[in-house]
Formats: sequence, structure tokens, C-alpha cells
Amino acid sequence: MTEQTVIARKDGRIGRILMNRPKALNALDIEMIRGIAVALEQWRDDPHVHAVVIEGAGERAFCAGGDIIAVRQASMDGRRKDVEAFFAEEYALNQMIATYPKPYIALIDGICMGGGIGVSVHGAYRVASEHAMFAMPETAIGFFPDVGASYFLPRLPGTVGMYLALTGARVLGADAVHAGLATHFVPRDKMVGLSAVLAKEGLAALGQFAEAAPTGMLVAQHAAIERCFNVGSVPEVFRHLENQGGEWAEATLKTLRGVSPSALFWSMKLIREGADQTLAQCLATELKLTRTVTTHPDFLEGVRAMVVDKDREPKWQPARIEDVDSAGIAKMFA
Repeated sequence: MTEQTVIARKDGRIGRILMNRPKALNALDIEMIRGIAVALEQWRDDPHVHAVVIEGAGERAFCAGGDIIAVRQASMDGRRKDVEAFFAEEYALNQMIATYPKPYIALIDGICMGGGIGVSVHGAYRVASEHAMFAMPETAIGFFPDVGASYFLPRLPGTVGMYLALTGARVLGADAVHAGLATHFVPRDKMVGLSAVLAKEGLAALGQFAEAAPTGMLVAQHAAIERCFNVGSVPEVFRHLENQGGEWAEATLKTLRGVSPSALFWSMKLIREGADQTLAQCLATELKLTRTVTTHPDFLEGVRAMVVDKDREPKWQPARIEDVDSAGIAKMFA
């Protein structure tokens, strides 16, 4: 028998959702998206369910993102309806979580990227351990930060959201609290206890288990991030980083030189426009953008290089930021 990839059950005062693909780092496929949505719909008006808790199976990941290999294959096969369905249903789930009438609590212990952030950050309570690792690494595969990232990233403090969007930088649990991606910090050795007490006492358990989050990289580099990413264009980011100098700036430049140049441009435009939009508007814009980006050579090549063949040597078209057609990027949003 095939094991259930989403296990939904009632436990005391809560409804539990377990994303159960540990070997695939709990990456979301469309059946998982549907399974989570069905559970939330069933519990919406259930008087016995006071809150919902979502977790990932295994110790390695909460959820490593969407099943982007399947999306790439569908795009290559010309199955546009399948591509559309995946993103439309994923984004509808993000909106459902954001507007859910009951407390929605994500317990994040391990990798939380892309679609994993989508099924956590839109809830009111995001609990991160020291082993939690948040990232939106889409520019590295020729895509863009989605799942409502164009809404939540520009609302993080300062320009940290733009920094995370363009670089795909990895943020550990404590830093995620300081940045606003997570709301509470609970060490891994207390996370199981928290999960159990939530079923008995509901939200009151958070106050019992949460601890002050230690400071990390984002706090230390705050001033540099503001200098280098609070600018008007992608080339300006590069210039400011070059002028900044130092280990952090050099590492950031190396990262940016490795990702899709085109993705940097459309991601910056997306994040900037999202600052003035509602979540629903941002998700609609992102859905529209998937229709062109998933057929772009950089998406097909990026997923191949980083996820399928894993040679880490994508051949971007174009290969330099100087050759990106800004007018063409603008047309994608028209």
C-alpha cells in the first residue's frame, strides 16, 4: 500500500496535519496540496477543533518546497493545464491559510523552503527551532519567490525581504523570528512537548515553551543589507555590494552571479510591486507570472541543473545581467 502523504487527524483540541514524504523532504505535490485543503475545510466549522497544527515528518525538513521537478516535466511535455492546476491550487491554499478562522500553528523543525514557507508563513503562529532553515531559493532555478512571497517579503523589516528574494539566503530559526518569518522560537528538544501540550491546552502552550531568540546573521548584517538592497535596480545591487567589500558582500556577490540574471530582474519587480498589493492581488500576479516563467529557458535549465541532474552548472539565457531585456521583463507583468 502507498503511504499517505498527508495525515490529518483530530487530537484533543486540535486538528493535526502531518506532511508525510520524509524521503522527499516533504516536498508538496498536488495531492498533498489537496489533502491539506480538504482537512482545513472539514475542520473550519467543527466545534471540536479549536486550532490546527501542521508539521513535517522526519527530522530533516518541515517542507522543502513544491515538487518543481513535476512542474518542469509538465511544462516540457506541453501539459499547461497541469502546470496551471498546481500553482492555482497551491496559491488558493495559501489564501485559505491566511484567512482561516481558527488559529493555525506551524511547527518548523528543519528545512522550510518555497512551498513550505507558503503553508506556514500565512498562518498566525510559526514556531521555529534552532534546526529550522528558511529560504526562498527560486532565483537559483530561474523562477521567482512565489506562494505569496511578493506580499510577505516586502513587509519584513527594512529591505531584508528583497535580500532574501534575490539571493535565496538561508535563514536559521532564530534569525527567522527576528525577520518576522517565524513568530516564536522553541528549541528542538522542547518541540515534541509543545506539540503534545497544544492538543491539551491550545494556544496557551506557546507561552509556556517559547524562548527568546538569539541573534544571528541578519541582525549582524542589517546595515549592510540596507545599503546594498535598498536600491532601484539589479545593477545597483551589484555596484553597492562591490563598494561594500568584505566577506559578506563577496559571498553575496558570488551567490548573485550564480543565479539566473533574468530571475533577478523579474523577482525584484515582483517584490517591489507587491508592497502595494493585497495578498489576493499578489497571488493573482504570481499565478499570471508562472504562465510565462515556466516556459522560459532559464526555468527549464535551472531545475535541470540544480534539482534533476544536480551538476550545479546552469547555462542561463542570457548569461549576464547586462544583457537582460528590461522591456521584455516589463511585458511579463503587463
